[in-house]
Amino acid sequence: MKHIAICENHLYSKAYTKGKKHVSKSLITYALKDYHAKKLMCAHPQHVFVNRVGLTVSKKLGGAVERNRMKRVLREALRQVEKENQVEKGYLLVLVARQACANSKSTEVARELKRALVSLGLINTTVAGE
Repeated sequence: MKHIAICENHLYSKAYTKGKKHVSKSLITYALKDYHAKKLMCAHPQHVFVNRVGLTVSKKLGGAVERNRMKRVLREALRQVEKENQVEKGYLLVLVARQACANSKSTEVARELKRALVSLGLINTTVAGE
């Protein structure tokens, strides 16, 4: 499923300043409760809460081809994590690529992203029956 993008700069700024942060080797993850999640839920065809996602890759990390590859890796990692786990909805998620992301595979980045979302409290680690 395609993610809803964060399109406004002030939302990135709010996520950076007020959001919770987790730093790993290949990415930095910011999470902030989305106050417009209710409006987005009403506009969604299935009437469910959704996360808005923003991807950031600095020009310092390489040219356009390298930056676009890193964005594709981040998107695929997020898809894998959402497919395998129950991720909380109604948040602004900002994923910032770091230098190690340039040479990483999406499975490695997915492992780090899952660890980040668990530490931010967006994935519940307790499973009923265990």
